[in-house]
Amino acid sequence: MTAHSPPVPPPLTMTLLAAGTAAFFTLGVLQAMYGPAFTLFQERFGISTAGVGIIASAHFVGSALAPPLVGILLIRFSLRRVVVAALLTLALGATLVALAPIWPLAIAGALLGGFGAGGVSGGLNAAYASIGTRAVNLVNAVFGLGSILSPLLVAGAGDKLSAPFLIVAVLGGLTLLSARIWGFPAMQEQPFSVPSGRARAGVQVALFLVLIACYVGLEVGFGAWAGRHLQSLGYASFAVIVAGYWGGMTVARILTGIFGARVRPERLVLACAGLTVLCGLAATQAALAPAAYILAGLALGPVFGTTLVWTTRSLPARLVPFLLTSGSVGGIVAPFLLGVLAARSGPDVIPLALAALAATLVVVVWGTLRVTRPAAAPASVA
Repeated sequence: MTAHSPPVPPPLTMTLLAAGTAAFFTLGVLQAMYGPAFTLFQERFGISTAGVGIIASAHFVGSALAPPLVGILLIRFSLRRVVVAALLTLALGATLVALAPIWPLAIAGALLGGFGAGGVSGGLNAAYASIGTRAVNLVNAVFGLGSILSPLLVAGAGDKLSAPFLIVAVLGGLTLLSARIWGFPAMQEQPFSVPSGRARAGVQVALFLVLIACYVGLEVGFGAWAGRHLQSLGYASFAVIVAGYWGGMTVARILTGIFGARVRPERLVLACAGLTVLCGLAATQAALAPAAYILAGLALGPVFGTTLVWTTRSLPARLVPFLLTSGSVGGIVAPFLLGVLAARSGPDVIPLALAALAATLVVVVWGTLRVTRPAAAPASVA
């Protein structure tokens, strides 16, 4: 079987990126808003410290439930219709959180907003991944910028809980306006391409599911537990270092958006996974830990978007939303297991566990590369 040549990506114009940039910025602002707003929720609704976290959980449950539905809807409806409906759902959910008079309605709003956010992410990640490495990494970098801005919006609102969430609703409206003006990118569909005699399509899907779950587990695991490990080492500025981790991830996505087209997606993902193993091992040394965690953000930054590009080179882009569900599983399981290990063996086990998970990612990436590598075309005789 002759190898499929990857499609030539379109130029990164304002028309191509505008609506997606606005959408991912909105997603970043919303997702990072709940934690900084916990105190405001407690003051308004009289919720305990132990109970306030449920509203963030409701958001993530909604965002995990949406992608499979998006995958089904994309079979019958256009990307534009699906994403517009998801944006309206997101704006409605954020408005309900902002104006809810009772706690259960605020939770319902978070669930609804998360469902809309998951729909937007599933649809647009599939579309931009089908275009190429540069496009999907750039829009995901804007997600990071929104996440950085979000705590500042909450802090600037003082004691007004409604203001930041109403801003999210307004951002959703502006995203709809940008979509009306510039539109969303067309999804570049790739038919099933299973190398002859190597693996069935089901094996490819299973490996990509595990790969994305491992990656999200690492991303959330580093972000959630690096601070605890740094605290145990006596670093008073642990929060700044963790912020550097997230900042490194955003910078890496911007750089990948600029230069990423020069490297094959599977090779970039494999190199990043290997570098993450080294970062985890380096973090076991107290003197190296701060730099190691920041470098881990740089190493992990390109993996998510570039993996989606790799996926669309082997499988139809409409499968991407289904695959994203595994990321939610990784984001839930890995931090929990890290917490169990830290409780039993102490914080020093955290970087070792992260290095082990990164090593697992290397193995999965290598296996995925093997079963998605196209058969070599026969050499031509001059």
